[in-house]
Amino acid sequence: MPERPASKEAMPRNRIILVTIGIMLSLFLASMESTVVATAMPTIVGQLGGLEHYSWVFSAYMLTSTTAVPLYGKLSDMYGRRRIYVIAMAVFLTGSVMSGLSTSMTQLIFARALQGLGAGGIQPLAFILIGEMFSLQERAKMQGFFSGVWGFSSIVGPLLGGFIVDKFSWHWVFYINLLPGLLSAALVAFAWQEQARSHERPKVDYLGAALLTSSIVLLLLGLMEFGSVNSWSLIAAAIVLFSALIWVESRAADPILPIQLFRDRLFATAVTHGIFTGWALFGSVSFIPLFVQSVLGTSATQAGITITPMLLGWVTASVVGMRLIMTVGHRRLGLIGTSVFVTGAFLMTLVSAGSSQITMMVFVTMMGAGMGLSIPSFLVAVQTNVERRDLGTATSTLQFSRSIGGTLGVSVMGAALSIRLASNLSASGLDPQLVTQLLEPLPGVELVVDAGARLAMADAIHLVFVIAFISAMLGLAAVFFIPHQELREKPTDDGLVIE
Repeated sequence: MPERPASKEAMPRNRIILVTIGIMLSLFLASMESTVVATAMPTIVGQLGGLEHYSWVFSAYMLTSTTAVPLYGKLSDMYGRRRIYVIAMAVFLTGSVMSGLSTSMTQLIFARALQGLGAGGIQPLAFILIGEMFSLQERAKMQGFFSGVWGFSSIVGPLLGGFIVDKFSWHWVFYINLLPGLLSAALVAFAWQEQARSHERPKVDYLGAALLTSSIVLLLLGLMEFGSVNSWSLIAAAIVLFSALIWVESRAADPILPIQLFRDRLFATAVTHGIFTGWALFGSVSFIPLFVQSVLGTSATQAGITITPMLLGWVTASVVGMRLIMTVGHRRLGLIGTSVFVTGAFLMTLVSAGSSQITMMVFVTMMGAGMGLSIPSFLVAVQTNVERRDLGTATSTLQFSRSIGGTLGVSVMGAALSIRLASNLSASGLDPQLVTQLLEPLPGVELVVDAGARLAMADAIHLVFVIAFISAMLGLAAVFFIPHQELREKPTDDGLVIE
């Protein structure tokens, strides 16, 4: 563990070690949560019903966690890191317990929204604590540890989710957060030493956050009921609120959505790329376990194994890409990565009820590798291009774009799945209850489930993969608008600039 530089207000080394362990635990929880739940969701729907609400379990979590991120940073500036971190963890764990206790999909969706509200503070506060404990040089050295946590959770998450569902109960997918969450909160609460803060309290853009959340919620509701009179009313209301958001943010002293940055072509195109690739990626990750379990007839553990290569491909490709970015260039690297991602998304549209699980694993690995090459390259380019005062805002907005894209993607894909599945079952004269048997088969009846139900589900999820491919293509189109600029190093210690 590196020592603190003498120029900074030093924390004792033993406190740094304890806080770092607590941060690693919290990052593990935050990065593992989505993959654990994804592998458990088919079983949860099989027991609770409500397949039409499948996507909302993901959307509610992603929506609250995404929109809460900017607020936690400001609140921690006002009230201290330790207090806000502990509150965020308490909200996350409360949501976890409520999720495990849920007896209906409506209760689960509400609990997941609460869980996301806490998760929205855990990850950014963890990086804020890291920034205050370590100097720039130390953070570079420690980055290997934190990347290792992310990579480890990528492997463990899907497998752990499947194992818990198969051997115990889906409820424990949520209860398992309690012990590491409590330990993480305790370590940070007892070991963290608050740094001196300015007496001038920052302004929190509550109005901007409220308008952003409200507009997205209304848009999601409208898209999920697309085609009805009510849906057009919701979409129109979302457009009105989003217009009000742009007006408010253009006049806010410290806006939650940095309107002025969108005038920069690199930033605007990188955000567009993030929205469409996030749409395709998170949508695929959310529905691949459903396909593997309901159509291919595997266990939850096998479903988890299917999406693990995607995450491993992402981690591996990002490491390789960062070594190549100075020689290949961020635009070319992003183009190569997004092309690989689109190819994987296209191959997923060819998956059918007769496909093998190994084939799917190859395709999702390509999607993960494509994201691993493109996302970090655009992040580095944007961080290099913006003014130093806008660095944090630009970085969080890029992350926000992928999360919002994923939230919209999961919601739209879920609505498309429900509509197509209902149409397929109706056209075939099949009982919708057969879908429940696909997801949660009774002992001894697995072989008598009507093959038509599997084909109906396969066709419905095929539409989801087609939507993901279209979104990936739009992400690739955005790359061609990235300006032709190259990264080069200054001879000083200022870092990288774009010229």
